[in-house]
Amino acid sequence: MEWIGAGSLLAWVWLLLCQGFFWRTDVRLPERRDPDRWPSVAVVVPARDEAAVLPESLPSLLGQKYPGRAEVFLVDDGSSDGTGALARELAAARGGLPLTVTSPGEPGPGWTGKLWALRHGIALARERIGPDYLLLTDADIAHAPDSLRELVAAARSADLDLVSQMARLRVVTCWERLIVPAFVYFFGQLYPFRRVNRPGARTAAAAGGCVLLRREAAERAGVPEAIRHAVIDDVTLARAVQRSGGAIWLGLADRVDSVRPYPRLAELWRMVSRSAYAQLLHQPLLLLGTVLGLALVYLAPPVALVAGLAGGGTVLAVLGGAAWAVMCGTYLPMLRYYGQPPWTAPLLPFTALLYLLMTVDSAVQHYRGRGAAWKGRTYGAP
Repeated sequence: MEWIGAGSLLAWVWLLLCQGFFWRTDVRLPERRDPDRWPSVAVVVPARDEAAVLPESLPSLLGQKYPGRAEVFLVDDGSSDGTGALARELAAARGGLPLTVTSPGEPGPGWTGKLWALRHGIALARERIGPDYLLLTDADIAHAPDSLRELVAAARSADLDLVSQMARLRVVTCWERLIVPAFVYFFGQLYPFRRVNRPGARTAAAAGGCVLLRREAAERAGVPEAIRHAVIDDVTLARAVQRSGGAIWLGLADRVDSVRPYPRLAELWRMVSRSAYAQLLHQPLLLLGTVLGLALVYLAPPVALVAGLAGGGTVLAVLGGAAWAVMCGTYLPMLRYYGQPPWTAPLLPFTALLYLLMTVDSAVQHYRGRGAAWKGRTYGAP
């Protein structure tokens, strides 16, 4: 047990100092200035059964205060709840940027639904306005009125091909407060933003809810055709752009928010488990390594502390307590970002246990033929 406690503490010291300072939350849009000429932008929104969230999100896109030409293309991906009709009603009532609502039909062979919808929307945007940039944003994302302007200014100022912001997810219910900040914390641990943003870096990632993409970079990378099979489309997109020589940037958002509610554990469980095993490339050995790694890094510290205190093992208790303290310290900035009280930081091992179970469940569902299921569609390993 003392060796396990020591290994956990060493892991946390390494994560604290050597994993791109993933725990810091100060990576925001880079310094920016207004360009001499504002480029044209097509905002492409894939939407499948999103009538519940569109009244909060779509008006924020139509109301963008952008100095250049911009149009919104909402792709109704086979919705059964009147998503397309509602979008037209909102545009007629609110006005703002021009809106085109279109539908691509069922996905072609080898395509995931979202990327099929993006393909259709991007093609239509190229035909209509030939945009300089594409803003790919989900139907549940609400943007501040200057969001598009700030994204374009950042891309032009730093000569970036892809600028992505991790939207601030909703934290209202108890389960959202427990799981959502940890979701972004774990994402940053896997893909440290500072490493993603470093020129010539090998780490690539994006947050699919808000991606500004230079049209030329998309064409050079063969997007979306080159990534048509991807379940985790945002990270795959960033890798494709980076491999084609594009400069990418990823950070946390201040005024880009997800309005999708996850009131119960079941909804959050599905959100994570639908793609967790795909993240592990559907490899059993990677799954085993992930489970063991999560156990060592997140579960061992509290177990070692309790076991040491109960059994009189001072060294074991010190090792477990120190590892738990470092863990909590790295989690505090994310809790502050989400406006959560610091006393919830010691609950991170319990949250990590839930994520471990979600990951295992993702593998189980995959082998039962129900992996990567989302809104009536199921995607297997490519």
